[in-house]
Amino acid sequence: MKIEHTSSLLAILDDDKSVQSALQDLIESEGMSTLCFDSAEQFLNSGARHKAGCLIVDVHMPGMSGIELQAKLKTERCRIPIIFITGRGDIPLAVSAMKEGASDFFTKPVDGNALLNSVERALLRDRTNRQKAAEHAGLVARYKSLTPREREVLPLLASGLLNKQVAFELGITEYTVQLHRGHIMRKMEADSFAALVRMADKLSPNHQQRLQVQFAALLH
Repeated sequence: MKIEHTSSLLAILDDDKSVQSALQDLIESEGMSTLCFDSAEQFLNSGARHKAGCLIVDVHMPGMSGIELQAKLKTERCRIPIIFITGRGDIPLAVSAMKEGASDFFTKPVDGNALLNSVERALLRDRTNRQKAAEHAGLVARYKSLTPREREVLPLLASGLLNKQVAFELGITEYTVQLHRGHIMRKMEADSFAALVRMADKLSPNHQQRLQVQFAALLH
C-alpha cells in the first residue's frame, strides 16, 4: 500500500535493534523517513518531537517507559500521535494508553499492513492538528494587530449589540463605532460579519482555554 502522508518523518523508539530495523524498513518502503532511538530519554534530548509526524513507541524500555513518555509529552502539551507496540499482551495497559490519547496499540509481532494503516491515520491526525494550530496562530496574530479600542469594540459587536448601543457603552459616537467596525473587519480579514463573530468566539477566554491544551505545543 502507498500512504498519502503529509509529514514524511516518523520516530521509532525501541531498545531492540532488530525491531527498530524491521519497522524502519517497513516505514521507509512507503517513501517516508525515520529516526530511530533506543530510549525515551534519547528521543526527548533530540528535539525530534517537534519535527516528527508520528511516534512508534515500545511500551517497555529501559529507563522511561513508553507510557511514562506519553505522560511527559502530555504535560508538555505535545500532541504528536503515538502508536504503541509491546511484546506482552497487556489489555489494561492498552486501554489506559488509548484513554490518554494514544493513536493505536499493537502487540508484537506487528502486522505490517495494520501498522501502515495506523500510521496513515496518525499522520492525517497530525496534519489536522498542525493545520488548526496554524489557523489559530494566524487568528491571534490578526487580533494583535487591532488597537486597544478596536479590541474593546469587537466583543461588543460580536455579542449582538447595535452600533449605537456599542457607542453608548463606550461613550463614543456611532460614527466612530462604524469606523472601528470597518477597520476590524479589514484587519481580521473577515469577509462577512458572521465570520467576524465566529472569529471573536474563537478568541474568547473560554475558547482559548480549550484550545490552549490542544494547540500550544504545535505553535513552537
